[in-house]
Amino acid sequence: MSRNQWRDRVESGDWLAITAEIDEYGGALLPRLLTLEETVEIRELYEKDDLFRSTVNMGRHRFGEGEYRYFKAPYPEPIERLKQALYPRLLPIARDWWTRLGRPAPWPDTLDEWLEMCHEAGQTKSTAILLRYGTKDWNALHRDLYGDLVFPLQVVINLNEPGVDHTGGEFLLLEQRPRAQSRGTATLLPHGHGYLFTTRDRPVRSARGWSAAPVRHGVSAIRSGERHTLALVFHDAA
Repeated sequence: MSRNQWRDRVESGDWLAITAEIDEYGGALLPRLLTLEETVEIRELYEKDDLFRSTVNMGRHRFGEGEYRYFKAPYPEPIERLKQALYPRLLPIARDWWTRLGRPAPWPDTLDEWLEMCHEAGQTKSTAILLRYGTKDWNALHRDLYGDLVFPLQVVINLNEPGVDHTGGEFLLLEQRPRAQSRGTATLLPHGHGYLFTTRDRPVRSARGWSAAPVRHGVSAIRSGERHTLALVFHDAA
């Protein structure tokens, strides 16, 4: 597949509506980014040990239940192409958010330049993740920070068919609003579609203008079946 075809998939979304939705809720559904055949191919990569730099047992670390693996760089082509195609669309949202919060926006125009900045700061470990959940597995609420340099948006793609391959397994966001109780959202991700969400915090209106609302994400318990997801993080790890 050509680079333009990956870009065309990303561009097929209504980005004005996506931007409005993530501004309102901290998360927004993206168009189909992977075909059904591609989701199967990526799921099957899970057993290929040479593609991964580490494996995490979530129960052992009290992160929930289930398992995930960090891909080595360079990534398989679909992962690299999607990250490269998504970054230019996410960058204006990230810069706008940090402007509202009065923070300097450090992100350059290209993903390669940004990752080079991460590497120069000692964040050299790859961060694309393939996650596998079975029945009763779940993912505790958390944030994927990995170092001082953070891109404020990331994308997850469901590699299974909800209601067919699994039940349960909704994607969860929990937002702590300034001087208010937390707000939660739950989204059942369609097969092959992406979901854009907040990595760390995001701007919300407050009495003083704009305040940063911390956001954590996780996955509800899988009621039956198996669920795989691909997580695309746009900064590397220390």
